[in-house]
Amino acid sequence: MPVRRGPARRLRLPVLRYLLLLAVLALTVGPFLWQLSTSLKGPGEDIYRYPPSLLPHEITLGNYAAVARIIPVWDSALNSLKVAAANVLTNCAGAALAGYALARMRFRGRRAALLVFIAAMLVPVESIMIAQFLTMRQLQLNNTLLGVVLPACIGAMNVLLMRNAFGHLPYEVEEAAYVDGANAWQRFVRIALPSVRGTLAVVAVFAFMGAWDDFLWPLIVLSDQSKFTLTVGLNFLHGTFADNQRLVAAGTVIAVLPLMVMFACLQRYFFRGVDEGAVKG
Repeated sequence: MPVRRGPARRLRLPVLRYLLLLAVLALTVGPFLWQLSTSLKGPGEDIYRYPPSLLPHEITLGNYAAVARIIPVWDSALNSLKVAAANVLTNCAGAALAGYALARMRFRGRRAALLVFIAAMLVPVESIMIAQFLTMRQLQLNNTLLGVVLPACIGAMNVLLMRNAFGHLPYEVEEAAYVDGANAWQRFVRIALPSVRGTLAVVAVFAFMGAWDDFLWPLIVLSDQSKFTLTVGLNFLHGTFADNQRLVAAGTVIAVLPLMVMFACLQRYFFRGVDEGAVKG
């Protein structure tokens, strides 16, 4: 006999589900709201008070102006934008081409190439940092933005995402185009690529976030302050013996806002692309 659930049990499950969602929301959004609140608090407010106050009593934008006085924040942001834009273009173009070749073309060594991309994901970036630095020095690209872009111009994860997205497309559409006389390049540009715009948005978001948030590699390869990216420039807000947490919070908000704007513009394609490029076991 089927067991019927009572009204109390049916009500309890949605309540628990929403409580869990609220807890996850507090853990993910809470730190950003706290940083935003701290950046808007004046010097007269105690940011370490207990119980903590999320809403500032007197909202001020002086912390953001102080950040701009201490470091060339707009020049650093422009450098980060150049690096991130180049990273997005190279990853979208390179990952799409490599993913289409791995998914649709038949050539000797295709499985070996796929294993190489999978193995590349397992190598920690820190373990190859010295080799990357020596390579950039031999190419005379140290202290250049091109030296920052080049090691991450095509990510292995992005290639695998595009490969799975292309692999889920029906072969019949491309076969019909092949019968009509379309070559591989035409099938890629006119049929396959427009069908995986969602996955391209996912690759663009991941590439932009990785380049914009990267701190260790730009810190190693760059030595001229005029070429510092935003993450490296914001590091100067920390003093040797003391630092102003209000200024650090203001710098953090400045660094996060472009990511939020980009995700807001691409979220429509992002969630659709997660399904297109999902890696299935």
